[in-house]
Amino acid sequence: MKTNTLLQAAGIAAFAILSLNIQAQQLKVPAPSPGSTLKQNFGLGEVTIDYSRPGVKGRVIFGDVVPFGKIWRTGANGTTKITFTDDVKLEGNALAAGTYGLYTIPNKDSWDIMLTTDLTLGGNVADYKTEKEVLHFKIKPLAHELKTESFTIDLANVTPTSATIELEWDKTEVPINITTDIDAKVMKSIETALAPDDKRPYFQAANYYYENDKDMTQALTWVNKAIEQNKAFYVVHLKAKILMKMKDFKGATEAAEQSKALATEAKNDDYLKLNEKLIAEAKKGK
Repeated sequence: MKTNTLLQAAGIAAFAILSLNIQAQQLKVPAPSPGSTLKQNFGLGEVTIDYSRPGVKGRVIFGDVVPFGKIWRTGANGTTKITFTDDVKLEGNALAAGTYGLYTIPNKDSWDIMLTTDLTLGGNVADYKTEKEVLHFKIKPLAHELKTESFTIDLANVTPTSATIELEWDKTEVPINITTDIDAKVMKSIETALAPDDKRPYFQAANYYYENDKDMTQALTWVNKAIEQNKAFYVVHLKAKILMKMKDFKGATEAAEQSKALATEAKNDDYLKLNEKLIAEAKKGK
């Protein structure tokens, strides 16, 4: 009898432990520093940032939770990783395409920004090795009146060749300028794409020349060929813009009127307004 009682007790204990394990697996609570992924098309490639977002939670952040003068993982949990699919420059410093760990040393008047090839270090900053750094430069932080509760990394002021990586937490912002040189690649791509005889991308080539203030005569030649391929309101509008840049106000007006008529037919109010605005500007230029 005693043996049976012991076996029953052991079975009850095992069942209780199993039940607790099942309950623990079913329990889901919010992470104190949730992970986040930022993806942004930039230049001809993409920037991806994987990081965790601790909160202020009523604490003094810089100078206390994050001490001045010491290496910080720039977030929480694992290593903050930043990936560039194309070569870029950070504050004028060349950086090859790849994935890097982002670490910083915050100070009151300046921050050290470091990119390292070590992607597994996490918060073990005592083991940080400078020989694994690929970049190390300083940035002046900005003070804000409004508070950012959760640590945030953003990519702002995005243009085809420049952007700003913004580190924001509490009332501090650290802006890092990022640039990329796409002109040589685009020009080579245009040359290659225009080599075949069928369906050449004349519109894209003309638009790039227009946007980047290159040879407008060549842009006009290409946009005329694009109109032969596709007489759409937006293609004809590009011709009007090119003629405006060439100060051919009469030709620009005629092209804009034509684009306006096509936009009206297509019921596109946006291009209707764009053409009306261009016509008004052309009249001032006469």
